[in-house]
Amino acid sequence: MTLTLEDRAAGCLVGAAVGDALGGPVEGWSPDQIVERHGGRVLGIVGPWHEDWRTARPIAPYHKGDGHVTDDTLMTHALVRVYEAVRDHLDAYAVAEHLVPDLMTNPRWIPELEAEVLPLQRIFLAEKWIVSRLHYGHVDPREAGSGNIVNCGAAMYMAPVGIVNAGHPEGAYAEALDIAGAHQSSYGREAAGVFAAAVAAACRPGATASSVVDTALELAKDGTREAIAAVCEVASRHRDFESALAPLRAAVAPYDSVGPDYRSPSLGARRPSRLHAIEELPVALGMLVVSDGAYEGSVLGAVNYGRDCDSIATMAGAISGALAGAQAVPPAWAKEVAEASRLDLHAPAVALAAVAREVFARDRGRRRAHEAAFTSIAGPR
Repeated sequence: MTLTLEDRAAGCLVGAAVGDALGGPVEGWSPDQIVERHGGRVLGIVGPWHEDWRTARPIAPYHKGDGHVTDDTLMTHALVRVYEAVRDHLDAYAVAEHLVPDLMTNPRWIPELEAEVLPLQRIFLAEKWIVSRLHYGHVDPREAGSGNIVNCGAAMYMAPVGIVNAGHPEGAYAEALDIAGAHQSSYGREAAGVFAAAVAAACRPGATASSVVDTALELAKDGTREAIAAVCEVASRHRDFESALAPLRAAVAPYDSVGPDYRSPSLGARRPSRLHAIEELPVALGMLVVSDGAYEGSVLGAVNYGRDCDSIATMAGAISGALAGAQAVPPAWAKEVAEASRLDLHAPAVALAAVAREVFARDRGRRRAHEAAFTSIAGPR
């Protein structure tokens, strides 16, 4: 079956949201702790880690679980709205001119808070940084990410960039790096570019888990490339996520600055470095390899890995969803997440695919104008 752009956009964005919702309630815990809490591996939507989630620490007052998406999806949908407004390629200035005002001024239903509030009230400090730097600090948007903690905050919502650049990973990589300059630096920014490129590569006809990883390795730099190579090499030896959980963690550990205790980061955590990588993207790609690109295996492997597993599952869900289209995402999961989160998970995908078609038409016109100009400049050979 030939997949349309709309199929892939829906697979990517719905797949990312469902992965996010599955991973949210077990975020921050280890695979062994997840088994102890749930009596086995998580194989679907589960409830909050703490039944008294309204007062439990360290996550109160967030209602994580029961199909609620987290800030990964909120930020992804916010970036889609920026594309809807601009209807062209984005850059760091689009973050300042569109994304920041949206976070600050437009109340929306926030599933984890069970209230309609400003998205700014839910996002993590690393995302609040862009508001502080761009709105209050008036920093050049291209440099605003410098000084922020280096984490997956920029990478986690870059899937829309891959869809707008579907089939053109190099373009997705460059565009995401520009956008992420307003948010992150170092390997956090690099991961944003590589993740967007992976989504774009997954949209290519005939793409496979292996071809997506090959593209990521062609584009990735420094510790990000080394971490992806190490994790995916180990992942190639496994055919089920259960056996891969510990080996993938061991493979990424030398590049992960957070350290063995996710809730108690090391002194060197999240600082700029050419040697390190965020943990989330290499593990997401590793789970993609383990499951040979299958959506359920990729996402459930990401979820049961623990640690920052909502973001890992968001990335794994986006890439595997783009590979196989919306049909790959279990309808029951998508329905429950949409209803629990009070979100239309398909509408952003429809809107983004329409923008992608417009951008491609613009790109084709620009390319033809460039060809005509260069031909005139270069003259006959």
